[in-house]
Amino acid sequence: MKLRITHETLYRYTPTVETAQHVAHLMPPDTPCQSCERHTFSTDPEASKISLNIDAYGNHRAYWSLSSPHNTLTVRAQSEVSTYALEARTLLQRNQWAQDISWEHAKTAYQYRAGQASDEATGFAYGSHHAPIDLAFALYAQSSFTPGRNLIEAARHLMQRIHADFTYESFSTDISTPALKVLGDKKGVCQDFAHVMLACLRSLGLAARYVSGYLLTEPPPGQARLIGSDASHAWVSLKIPHALTSAVNPTASAAASTPPEYWYDFDPTNNRDGWSSPGPDYVRLAVGRDFADVSPLRGVLQGGTHHTLEVNVTVEPL
Repeated sequence: MKLRITHETLYRYTPTVETAQHVAHLMPPDTPCQSCERHTFSTDPEASKISLNIDAYGNHRAYWSLSSPHNTLTVRAQSEVSTYALEARTLLQRNQWAQDISWEHAKTAYQYRAGQASDEATGFAYGSHHAPIDLAFALYAQSSFTPGRNLIEAARHLMQRIHADFTYESFSTDISTPALKVLGDKKGVCQDFAHVMLACLRSLGLAARYVSGYLLTEPPPGQARLIGSDASHAWVSLKIPHALTSAVNPTASAAASTPPEYWYDFDPTNNRDGWSSPGPDYVRLAVGRDFADVSPLRGVLQGGTHHTLEVNVTVEPL
């Protein structure tokens, strides 16, 4: 599937902004399930220089400064991305690698062991500002993570429960709403559900990351329109530990036991899941510990004490 994503953001400031520094995560990366074939990025007022680099989590990042006074800022990013379903053989191999990994065994990959290197994803097992570790999250997840249960099956059951128990309600929360409050109120939007699921997984000792991205705005004929397809979307990616994949399948060849990705994605908002992506109608934008790491736009301003924000996102098939 080939998709065009248009992401436009308009800020209106009062009083005038004198100078500003901005950072954006708006360029999709290449992954096993997608390739970014074209990307354009512009600002108005026009930045004299836009610098591009890769952040600590492998995301594309743009940053620029505006040194002249302005009352509005428009940021426009457009990308053309091809998405792919993993081959049947790859899916079969990955399912075989993961089928014997219980969630209890998985969490041991992130525990300290003297003289041994920790799993590269250990940092995603720690609590973060928007997805803290708390007993309340562990208790909520407990009925899904029963003794000896397969890691992916347990996480899928948790995703299904969040999808059933929580109500999607626009404007019921904002980015400052704590995940514990969302857990108690049982309502929110996609980023809230992602933060709750992250907090549940981490409170059990598992490693998972926040994924920002997009959904196809208009679905193919005969398919239901997914929630969250009019704005940036968010879901969760669970790490399948390296150390255990070879242990559960010792007869596998070295090439077969080291696939390019060991992440499995879950979208509690729409009850979708899959290896590396919930589906070909999803486009990954960035990954991090929580929303704070992957905010589409962030800035430091001199002036502009008050502002209004308008965001328009369109994802269309080509």
